[in-house]
Amino acid sequence: MTSQQIRQQFLDFFKSRQHLIVPSAPIVLKDDPTLMFSNSGMTQFKDYFLGYKKPKAPRIADTQKCLRVSGKHNDLDDVGRDTYHHTMFEMLGNWSFGDYFKKEAIGWAWELLTEVYGIPKENLYVTIFEGDEKEKLERDTEAYNHWKEHIAEDRIINGNKKDNFWEMGASGPCGPCSEIHVDLRSDDEKKRTPGVGLINQDHPQVVEIWNLVFMQYNRKADGTLENLPSRHIDTGMGFERLCMALQGKESNYDTDVFTPLIKKVESLSGKQYTGKLEDEKDIAIRVVVDHIRAVSFAIADGQLPSNNGAGYVIRRILRRAISYAYRFLAMKEAFLFELVAVLKEQMGSFFPELVKQQRLITEVIREEENSFLKTIETGLIRVEKLIQQTISENRKILPSEEVFELYDTYGFPDDLTRIIAEEKGLTIDEAGFEAEMQKQKQRSKKDSAAKVYDWTLLRETPETFVGYDKTENQVHITRYRKVENKDGEFYQIVLDATPFYPEGGGQVGDRGFLRPDNDENAPAIEILDTKKENNLIISLVKELPADPNAMLYAQVDVVTRRNTQANHSVTHLLHEALREVLGKHVEQKGSYVGPDYMRFDFSHFSKMTEEELKLVEEKVNEKIRESLPLQEFRSIPVQEALDKGAMALFGEKYGDQVRMIQFGSSRELCGGTHVKNTSEIGHFKILSENSAAAGIRRIEAVSADKANEYFQNLEQQLHEISQLLKSKDVLKSVQKLLDENITLKAEMDTLKKEKAKEEIQHWKNGYQEKDGKKLLVKKTSLDAGSVKDIVFQLKKEVPSSITVILSDAGDKPMITVGVSADLEKDYQAGAVVKELAREIQGGGGGNPGFATAGGKNLAGLENAFQKALQLLNTKN
Repeated sequence: MTSQQIRQQFLDFFKSRQHLIVPSAPIVLKDDPTLMFSNSGMTQFKDYFLGYKKPKAPRIADTQKCLRVSGKHNDLDDVGRDTYHHTMFEMLGNWSFGDYFKKEAIGWAWELLTEVYGIPKENLYVTIFEGDEKEKLERDTEAYNHWKEHIAEDRIINGNKKDNFWEMGASGPCGPCSEIHVDLRSDDEKKRTPGVGLINQDHPQVVEIWNLVFMQYNRKADGTLENLPSRHIDTGMGFERLCMALQGKESNYDTDVFTPLIKKVESLSGKQYTGKLEDEKDIAIRVVVDHIRAVSFAIADGQLPSNNGAGYVIRRILRRAISYAYRFLAMKEAFLFELVAVLKEQMGSFFPELVKQQRLITEVIREEENSFLKTIETGLIRVEKLIQQTISENRKILPSEEVFELYDTYGFPDDLTRIIAEEKGLTIDEAGFEAEMQKQKQRSKKDSAAKVYDWTLLRETPETFVGYDKTENQVHITRYRKVENKDGEFYQIVLDATPFYPEGGGQVGDRGFLRPDNDENAPAIEILDTKKENNLIISLVKELPADPNAMLYAQVDVVTRRNTQANHSVTHLLHEALREVLGKHVEQKGSYVGPDYMRFDFSHFSKMTEEELKLVEEKVNEKIRESLPLQEFRSIPVQEALDKGAMALFGEKYGDQVRMIQFGSSRELCGGTHVKNTSEIGHFKILSENSAAAGIRRIEAVSADKANEYFQNLEQQLHEISQLLKSKDVLKSVQKLLDENITLKAEMDTLKKEKAKEEIQHWKNGYQEKDGKKLLVKKTSLDAGSVKDIVFQLKKEVPSSITVILSDAGDKPMITVGVSADLEKDYQAGAVVKELAREIQGGGGGNPGFATAGGKNLAGLENAFQKALQLLNTKN
């Protein structure tokens, strides 16, 4: 079977057993503060397990895109070095939410593997949880008894908490599990070594393919376990490993999941893949084909490479692939972007986001490759300089601080530094480098450290959001918890009928006040921010009310809300206008909607012209002037909304029922707050348009009160300029100033040239002569342009000469070296300036006859001066 057939057969099997087949959730998580990425199949169902949301159906099956590159579940370092670990992988899963439990999950898993897929029963082993005294958990005898009905008891193996108690993270749903392992070795190998002893021993052909998790508990923040409201089934089968087993391969990379990508890499690199584990070339190819999948799916789901958060992780994965290809496949130019088309052909039929976003994915990866390849080239120069300095100081170990700076500041891979050093007979200070890494981690950990206490439940009442209709409301606190971070001690509270909008969809969370009654003079508790977590709307306060159980009066900061929602409504109008002006390829790729300004990122592959910006701005303002009323479809089926023409964004997770916002012909799925009529926006003004990333443009703009302020400030500035110029015709006066400036600049240039001529005559008398060679070393405060003119003139007029000028113009050190043509064989200007530049902590270059260098250390000019005086005593 092909991989496509294997995936489909899994889904068909569970569909026949009354499971609802749902699409994969985005690989990038935007509404879960505990995770950056979906790291397992159950992530999108976490709210169901916790009881925060009602499941779409009691039985569900799917294949989920997963990424394991950070946190507890991190497989990045294993990728490429074995046959079965991956960053991005598919997790086939079937789910029961309070419906069936261990008996059915075990029976169906066995039936699918042995009867449908036809895996020989003698190749399978299973594990059960052996219990844990510390956690006061008993052995899972229930699972053991059900397994006995299908498999010999000597193939049922006890497993410890590490292997057989599944937890998504430090907190959240968890429970005992049964793993199913398959032995893919030859019959001879099986006779020599029984498979039972190889379970969970990292044997490349005795691998886990399916994990049946029996979700019974919730891990609280303090580490204790509590029973979930109802018991659930959560299973996950590694799609790539299943394909390996069913296609009779010894490696995931030998299956048709990866072979088309490998063939493309072979074609582009000219290197042949042999599948050897220790071959660096083969490791590099495995890294490349694995990582291109992870990066492509992340970009398709809306996560661009960046320098922080999830974007940093994606950039790190991509750079790891580029680095391996550069070192071991000799790929010195961008090529990974060419693999996107192959991936699209392979998986696009099941994951349409690859088809829809192909151009964006390709351009982003191409740009990132070109950028990082330049970093590598620059880093190689820095590494070479560091190596030469180390050798000149008769040392054998590269200092850890400099190696870490290359890695941390310049993004140069530390293992590449290590390899280059070894080629020169040097090593790096491994202990020191690791210490620098730990310091950085501690700094990051300290910056982000937060202690979150358990919830204190005050009342069992449903929590609702009333903020679409109200900005004031009587409320009760239903639960609260304390939070401690670097900024101090805070409380998170949940209100039963909150008017505060939680941060989401790019819109900032509401601020406001809580009072003991509807009296503006009564002591108020400030709402600092509002966010959403696990379907709970959580407001942040510095202190709790004197009586947390009392009825309170909640009031949104209406001025901030008004300006924020004006900016939010503008993003919808802007999105439509951009698609009309630039084309239907434009799609929103991110936004920030606050009270002061809005930011809108969108897919487009060239800078917008002034004419395009003006047209977009005018189209938006036209919609504002039309006074279009808000049409809100608060809860309609998602397909009905799409049929009406609503824009749905890739990377967003939509439920069966959605909210659609319409202003005239603009229709978007959106949960944010909006103006009741576009006339409330007042005016829209674009402040800037620039690049946010490869293939992504960014517009920043203002509306409402801030647009008024913008034009008032312009008017004030114009008035002040008019006063300074003492003229009402500002344009005419400015033009006159520009004309006068041109005249004065020309006069200044003439004076500079005359002064330079005087300097040339003066400097000619300053040359020292030795063995027929002349040397001038001179300090000056002349600007770089004047120095260059003088040095070129002296080169021509003074034969057999070396001219070294050290300038401190603008409080920045500059060294200029000129060598007459007849001495260029003995003294090359580029080499001379490079040596002198060490003294000013700088660098530069040029040709044998002329070179310059700038630096950071102004005081170092004196040392450079003294070193230059010795030039006639040396030869380079």
